[in-house]
Formats: sequence, structure tokens, C-alpha cells
Amino acid sequence: MADPRYKNKVVGRFISKVMVRGKKSLAESLVYKAFDIIEKETQKSPVETFDLAVKNASPLLEVKPRRVGGATYQVPQEIKGDRRVAMAMRWIITAARARTGKPMAENLAAELLDASHNVGSTIKKREEMHKMAEANKAFAHYRW
Repeated sequence: MADPRYKNKVVGRFISKVMVRGKKSLAESLVYKAFDIIEKETQKSPVETFDLAVKNASPLLEVKPRRVGGATYQVPQEIKGDRRVAMAMRWIITAARARTGKPMAENLAAELLDASHNVGSTIKKREEMHKMAEANKAFAHYRW
């Protein structure tokens, strides 16, 4: 479902991921407050900033364990589009919840701005995943 304010399906999915214990109206208000903060700070459309943040935080590769002959190898694999976006959203929300001292809307706005500028803990998580895939590329031939 697209969100009511921006008519964007990705923003609607993000609101659903922010939601805790079925409180969708609370999740909507948090996301929209964060978008208002982003709009004040950047003077640009918050949906553009959000899309850029999700694109920057999206990983290209991940490692999956494969059991071959009694040994378990971490095999790097490409990530398809839908899972890539879902992982980026999950990381952004987790990083925003990990920040302390400010309301959730401000933390979410700060994390989205950081991700759109290619800095912050979400980008660090993506880089860690890419490093792990790069380190294990010798096992890429075990893909199937």
C-alpha cells in the first residue's frame, strides 16, 4: 500500500517496518515528523532524500553459509532488488532506534540524512557486509 501523504509505495513499506505492535498511526506520525525535519534542514523533497538514503544503504552482496563435504563456507551472493531495499530499511530503523537522547522522529531524520550523505552506522553496516563478501570471494564457485 502507498502511504497517504506522498502516495509512495516504498514510503508505505517503510512506515510498516517502523510500526511496532500494530500501531500504524504512531509509525506514520514518526515517519512524517522525520520527513518534516528533513525538509526543513535540506530544503528538498524528503522523499528524494529518503530514496537516496535507501539506495546508498542497500547492499549489493551478502554471504550465505553453504555446507560442502562437512565444512561450512561463507559464499558471497548478489542480492535481488526487493531484499536489498528491505535490508536497507531494516538497518536504517535499527540504527535510528540505537541512537539515544532524542525523540525517535529526530533520530530517524538524522539517520536518513546520514545515509543520504553516505555516512553513519547504516553505511558502516553495508561496508562490513561488502568486506565480508570480498574476503570470502574465493568460495564463490560453491554458489548454486
